[in-house]
Amino acid sequence: MEATPLLTPYKMGKFNLAHRVVLAPVTRCRSYENLAQPHNTLYYQQRAAPGVLLIAEASAVSETATGYPRVPGLWSDDQVEAWKPVVDAVHAKGAFFFCQLWHTGRNDHSPTTGTAEFDDGAPPRLETDEIPQMVTDFRVAARNAIRAGFDGVEIHAANGLLVNQFWFFLDIGRVDSSQPLRLDRHTTDGLSDGGSSSLENRCRRLAADVVAAVVDEVGAHRVGVRLSPFAGGDTDSTDAAEARALHLVRSMDRLGVLYCHVVEPRTRANGKKPAIPHRLSPFREAFRGTFIVNGGYDREEGDRAVSRGYADLVSYGRLFLANPDLPERFRKKAELNRYDRSTFYTSDPVVGYTDYPFLGQETQVA
Repeated sequence: MEATPLLTPYKMGKFNLAHRVVLAPVTRCRSYENLAQPHNTLYYQQRAAPGVLLIAEASAVSETATGYPRVPGLWSDDQVEAWKPVVDAVHAKGAFFFCQLWHTGRNDHSPTTGTAEFDDGAPPRLETDEIPQMVTDFRVAARNAIRAGFDGVEIHAANGLLVNQFWFFLDIGRVDSSQPLRLDRHTTDGLSDGGSSSLENRCRRLAADVVAAVVDEVGAHRVGVRLSPFAGGDTDSTDAAEARALHLVRSMDRLGVLYCHVVEPRTRANGKKPAIPHRLSPFREAFRGTFIVNGGYDREEGDRAVSRGYADLVSYGRLFLANPDLPERFRKKAELNRYDRSTFYTSDPVVGYTDYPFLGQETQVA
């Protein structure tokens, strides 16, 4: 069967990919005690195939970075050892495996808090002298990912998590450590958006420092960064917010980061298939490495993105979690399994996790 643009080979740095379909990092909350489990091995092994790029769900960079229950970590030796059989199983299938790293910051949905709300109505405060330790946490976690056998790491700087909170929402230009930094999106005192120096200050203190530290630790050829340039995923993001994101992308490009993984703004479907806004062209033009897009893509939209040069690769989350053989289904234009939202974040090691059928098995189609 003739290959469509989405299913053509692609060379990402030293990695020879069989096609342009990527497993997006999707939080599944099934790593008990923050350790990768045997059922995690099966989950990723099911989705692995020669030349496929898989990006593992986010691993927390420290004990205070988890944010959600049962997410894996990479801050300890035990966690490194737990990840090794998962990575080995993926490599045995001939796939490439990157690990996403995160710190959830004020987005804490852990059992101790339950939600991102706080008792006093205010988010926690971060002292400026705490920033270097957070940068170090990312550096150590990246080192541990390579020790576990991963081919590289992806820094999660999207979706309102800690790194995103700094480069997108916050004014962090203040250097007086006696004035704590509030991790909320309403801080307006201090620097303006007027010039490049203020943009540099907004990015530099955490986002750019994290990227630079991880690049220094494991090499730019092993580093990707995930971004969501549009506030809350909305299409009416301000020009200033987009400018901050673009500034960070240019910084990544100067560092030689391997890939830039960017989320499209969300659109409302109104009962119809939502249209993809295709608002990422400025970021594509600013970045000379591999450009990955994510958000609302199906096979046809993925083909169009690749054929028009809008993206090099397309990542799929919900479709890939429900269809472990998604690239093959795309190739055969086969019907897709429905995903079950109710099982996305449950703790069951099988249901909604490793029990989605492959082609040729009895299936419930979308």
